[in-house]
Parts: sequence; structure tokens; C-alpha cells
Amino acid sequence: MELEFLKSLVVIFGVSALVVFLLHRLNIPSIVGFLVAGIIIGPYGIGLVKDTHSVEVLAEIGVVLLLFTIGIEFSMARLVRMKKTVLGGGGIQVALTIGLSAAAAYVATGQAGTSIFVGFLVALSSTAIVLKMLADSGETDSPHGRMMVGILIFQDLCVVPLMLLIPALSGDGISITDVFIKMAKAAAIIAAVLLSAKWIVPGLLHQIVRTRSRELFITAIILLCLGIALLTSKFGLSLALGAFLAGLIISESEYAHQATSDILPFKDSFIGMFFVSVGMLMNASYMSGNFTIIAVAVTCIFALKVVTGLSAATAIGSPLRTALHAGLGLAQIGEFSFVLAVAGKASGLITEDFYQIFLSSSVITMIATPFVLKAAPSISAWITSRHMLKKVARVKRISEAEGFPRKRQGHVIIVGFGLNGRNLARVLRKTEIPYVTLEMNSDTVRDMKKKGEPIYYGDGTSKEILHKLGIERAKLLVIAISDPASTRRITAIARKENPDIYIVVRTRYLSEVDELRELGANEIIPEEFETSIEMFSRVLHKYNVPRNIIADYIENIRKDSYGALRSVDLQHKRLAERHEFLKDIETETYLIKEGSHARGHSIKELHLRTEAGVTIIAVQRGEEVHQNPSPDFVLKAGDIMLLIGNKTDINKAMEYFESDKILTARYHR
Repeated sequence: MELEFLKSLVVIFGVSALVVFLLHRLNIPSIVGFLVAGIIIGPYGIGLVKDTHSVEVLAEIGVVLLLFTIGIEFSMARLVRMKKTVLGGGGIQVALTIGLSAAAAYVATGQAGTSIFVGFLVALSSTAIVLKMLADSGETDSPHGRMMVGILIFQDLCVVPLMLLIPALSGDGISITDVFIKMAKAAAIIAAVLLSAKWIVPGLLHQIVRTRSRELFITAIILLCLGIALLTSKFGLSLALGAFLAGLIISESEYAHQATSDILPFKDSFIGMFFVSVGMLMNASYMSGNFTIIAVAVTCIFALKVVTGLSAATAIGSPLRTALHAGLGLAQIGEFSFVLAVAGKASGLITEDFYQIFLSSSVITMIATPFVLKAAPSISAWITSRHMLKKVARVKRISEAEGFPRKRQGHVIIVGFGLNGRNLARVLRKTEIPYVTLEMNSDTVRDMKKKGEPIYYGDGTSKEILHKLGIERAKLLVIAISDPASTRRITAIARKENPDIYIVVRTRYLSEVDELRELGANEIIPEEFETSIEMFSRVLHKYNVPRNIIADYIENIRKDSYGALRSVDLQHKRLAERHEFLKDIETETYLIKEGSHARGHSIKELHLRTEAGVTIIAVQRGEEVHQNPSPDFVLKAGDIMLLIGNKTDINKAMEYFESDKILTARYHR
């Protein structure tokens, strides 16, 4: 048995690797490769893997670890801020989907219980696929990403009541008391888990970390993840929701980043098993024999779920484009629907034939999801630009845009009021530079308006909204949002509407730099490389590389779109280690360049102590270091001076070296 299971694993990983590699060459997402691999090797394919139970167990672990890492990226405060999306958006989406699906099914079957159960099946979307796609594209924190995550959280919370209602729908009756007790237990376990995030887990992790045992730390993290997931499942909640709550607990501690890095290798290994296991459910021969009815079912599912997702997002104030994007992303059937379908079949709510049709349709919607999500930005942008929808959107924008700035000139437009947008706005306000901010979170806009912030609600991908902000008269545009597709579109529109505007873009990854530059961005700031710059500048400073040389490296790297980071060649050697007795005194180094004003002057002629209050205690020329150089020592290009003084005086000296004052200092009294 053990050897058979090992053989199955070898087959799964081998075929998956081959299929994913081949499809990657065709630029097809890896999720599709795993699903296709499952179809090929499964019991309905060539039958290389017949016992799917063990695979399904590993698949569950993959989903648990995925939701755990997503939970770590969140926080309790962030989840509370999303309550409108979770309760409002999620509640509307689930209720609408169940209602419309049940109505359509009743027309076809005439059976109320079965029709409502069909609504249950269609209402849930795939948490694993959607969150994996959002995480891979860096869009989890984008407006549409937050909307999808919020609705998915609510759907997972609905698993308990949906399962409890199956006996009532099948005619077996249901005890209201039993339902109340189970719901109370579920609420109690959620509350207990969340409270432990503040009172128990941080202290426990602190004691574990103090042992300095990495193995113990990893074991504890996995125990928390799987243990809480198992605990919540015992109370009727899904494993996925329990894992997400476990991640939230870890996110409240200072060990979140270390936990994520330790769990990632396990997650990436197991999550592929989930998609393979889903592919194994596909009965290709049954699908080909019932192609027409399955095609109709898939079309109806997509259409209905796009409409309900769009309606839910719009109802809580999301712009039309974001709502469409969220609706398209949630248009598939969820993995927990398979569990509901099995329970429904056992209760007699659906027949074996219906179960097979549902299974085939669900897997097809999952396979299509990566392609739909990839095309969602273009589809949503195209639909919102159509004449009829544009009229509706314009009416809404006019009412929302009341109070937009009038006749501003030479101002800065900030798109996005997250951390970067807030910091920039604070600096601009203090320096009295005129600016306006555009934000898609209506609650943020309302709160900041009360504080006097020049902030307005709107979608930056709308040409009309940008014109209301004065894009044609603005001097500079800063795009600071976590939405790569919207960032590209805003850049293109702004460049077209104002060829002279200076566009600064914040992006997450270096890979997006070239495309953004082609679209018209003047400066692109990738977060991952700005972190690298800060790190290497501090390291070089500790090794006494001259400050102006560090500044040159940074400037050249940014001018070269960060390409220089791949081949930084430090040509200047550091000075000798600072003496112990200088450890509490500020020292700095400065390189005399070929065109420097200090070149050719003696130390006495610089009058550096008089002008800046610092002293030259050493000069490095080539391999030779001149300690305590005499006042008549003449400085040459390539010399590195070691300066000593307090921080204020050293900064003054740096400004002095770059100024024209040195030219007159020679004739100083």
C-alpha cells in the first residue's frame, strides 16, 4: 500500500511537471497545467492513479496552507476594515446567487428543495484558485482583490448554515434547536480563536523563539495551522476558514514574516496536489457524451455569477470597472460545492446524472478561471466604455464628483491614498505644493474629507474623472495603487491626455518597469528594488564608502531603471576600520572627483574648519593613507578624505564641497 501511494506521488509530480512546463511555453498559467495533469492521470483518464483518496487528503493540506499564508498577510485591523465588503458584499452575492439559481432551477425541475440546493452549489466560488491567482499577480490588495477576498470569506462562513439546511430541503425535517446550538458553537470557536491572537499565541511563540530552535518554530507554526483548521472543522466550519483564522492569529505577532517564509515551501508543494485532485474528478467521456447540456450549464453559471458579483460590488459602492472585475473573478464553482454536492446526492436532493453534469461543469469553470482573470482588466475596461453603460456610470460619477477641484494649475494628482499616498500628501501639504488625491475607498474619502484633505472619490482609469482633477493642467501625476492593470491603464490615459505631464508610478515588481515606461511613465519605483537600495546604501556607509559615491550609485541605478543593481561594480575601496575611540564621534568620507572645486587646493586653503566646523583626519590616495595630513597637503582627484565632526557640521561640509564657496575660500583672510 505504501509503495502504491509513493508510486502515485511520483506519477503525479512527474506528469504535472511535464504538463506545466509545456503549457508554460505557451504562456498558460500553471493552475491549468495541474488541472490538465489531473484529467490525464486520473481514473477517468489513462488511469495511472486510481486511488484518489490519498491524493485528496494531500490536496486538503494544500488548501489549508494556502489559506494560512493568505491569513498571515492580513491582520485583524484590516479584516475589521473590510467588514462592509465581507458582510455587505458577501451577503448580497450569496443571497442573489441562491435566489436567481433557485428560480432558474425551479423552472427546469419544478422541485423547490432541489432548486434551493442548486442555489447553494452555485453560490460558492473557489477560494483556492482565486486567492492563488491574486497572490501570484500581486493583486490581493487591489480594489477588486479586496472585494473578491471579502466575498470569499463570507462564502466560507456560509458553509455551516448551508450544510445544516440540507436535511430540511430533502424533507427529513430539521431541528431549530440543533441548528441554533451548532451555529452558537461555530461562533464561539471563531471568537475563541480570534481572542487567542491577542492573549495566548504571541506569548507562546515568544517562548518558542527563545529556544533558538528553527525546527521547533516550524513545528509550532504547522501545529497551529493544522490544529486550528481541524478544530474549526469539528464545529462544522470549513478547514479553509480555520486555516485563514490561524493565519490571522500569526499576523498579529512579530513572527509573521518568518512563519510565511518557513511555510511557503510546504504550501507550494501541496497546493499543486489540490488542482491535480480537482482535475481527477473530470470524466472526459461523460463530458463528450453530454457536451451540449454541460456547455449550457457552464454558460449559465458564468453569466449568473458575473451578474451577482457585479451587483454585490456595485451595491456597496464599488466603481463599475472594479465590480465587473470582481464578478468575473468569482464566476467559477467552489471546491466546497463538491462536498455539498456529495451530501445532497446522499440525501436524494440530486440524482447521479445531475451530479455528473454539475461536476463536469464545475471543473470547466475552474479551468477557465485563470484565463478569465487574465482577461478581466481588458473585459471590464471595454464594457465600461460601451455607450449604454457609460451613460449609467457617468450619472453616478457626476453625483459623486460634486465638489471636484476647479481650474487648478501646475498641481500634483495622487491616485491612491494608501501608505505611500498619505505620506506624499503630508509632505506636499507641509511644503505648500498644491495637490489633489483620488481614492476608490468611499469610507476613506469620507473620513479624510472631514479632516480637510483635498481627496475625491473616483476611478483613475476613467478619462472623465482625470479631467475633473485637471489632468490637462497638472504638472505631475503619482500613481500609488496596488493594481497593476489599472496602473498601466491610468498611465496610458494620462500620457495621451497630457503629453507634458510628469508621471511617477509605484509598482511592486521590477518586471513591470519596462511596460510602464513604454506606456509613458517617467519614473517607476519598484518596491522590491527600493528596499535593496536602502539596504546596500546603509551597508556601504558602514564600510566608509564616500557618501557622494553612494549617492552616485543610487542616482545611476534609478536612471537605468534599476538595471544597474544586477551588475553593481564598486570601484572604490573603503578606508581602514574606524578606531575604537572614534565610535561615538560622527565621521564621514568624501571622494575628490575630477571636476571637484576642492581639487588642487591645499587643506589650509579650504578653511574647512572655519567654514563647516569639521576636520580632515586622513586622506587616502591610492593604496596609501596619509594620517593627520599637514595644512599644506594638496588634494588631487581620486583622493578620499576622512572627516570628523558632529552630524550637522558634516552635512554642512558636504554642501560646502558641492558649492562655489571653495573658489573664494582660497583668498579667505
